[in-house]
Amino acid sequence: MPEPSVDQQSHPWQQLGDRVWKLQSDPFGVNTGLVVGSERALVIDTGAGPVQAAQILDAVRQLTDLPLSVVNTHSHFDHVFGNAYFAAHGVEDFWATGRCAAVVSESGDAQRAQVAGMEPAMAAGDGEHTALHPANRHVSGSPVDLDLGGISVTLFHLGHGHTDNDLLVGAGNVLFTGDLVEEGADPGFEDSFPTEWIRTLGKISALDDLYDVYVPGHGAAVDVDFVDTQLNKMRSAVRVTKTAMDEASVDMTKAIPILPYGPEQSRALLTRLRTLAHWKWLERQPGRS
Repeated sequence: MPEPSVDQQSHPWQQLGDRVWKLQSDPFGVNTGLVVGSERALVIDTGAGPVQAAQILDAVRQLTDLPLSVVNTHSHFDHVFGNAYFAAHGVEDFWATGRCAAVVSESGDAQRAQVAGMEPAMAAGDGEHTALHPANRHVSGSPVDLDLGGISVTLFHLGHGHTDNDLLVGAGNVLFTGDLVEEGADPGFEDSFPTEWIRTLGKISALDDLYDVYVPGHGAAVDVDFVDTQLNKMRSAVRVTKTAMDEASVDMTKAIPILPYGPEQSRALLTRLRTLAHWKWLERQPGRS
């Protein structure tokens, strides 16, 4: 089957491997993946609302007219809010972890304010294709292989990290990591599990015999050395923050200037570790199951 062609000026797809592509969309710089088989194609993440989703679908149709399936790498707005638009244009199968689907249902409305600047209708929940559309096909404990015709894609979950519902997507020698890996900006810690994230990054790094190209949720494609650097930086940051917590510092925010991130995400890391520590303390209290 001939390789799809694309006008790079109007739709700047970047080919990463055999029948595997990446498109970066502003303003959030979210990466959408596309894997094109002989029978159907898979879109990885749908953008922050119907406006961005329409741009993504238009770009997809420059490469293929095949039926589409969608996978969401995790439950944050910039990766799932375009689902309803894709559903209205014929997509039936939306894949994610079951937990991702649950979070979109439970807290998707609370995320709407974050798209007010670029997607006002989505922010208001008023207009066409602005309903929440959680995934209807779920990946649980075992990996799922999707046969697209001539190329198989593997969906799998390796553990908590950026969220409690991160999904990885492997296609050929390319691994789409969602926001478990972040290029060009600090990792986002607001909903994270930092200690477990370190372990999950270690598992991702160990897949370097299968994958040569790692696609972050945002930014440029990277290699395994970049993943290792992020892992080591995060391990150092968590160690410093936990030391400050263990020493019961009067003002633990004094640790922020020595963390390897900017002030905003350093503070988010500190807040998240304190929150998780409090949850664990509550679980140990008598009478709690």
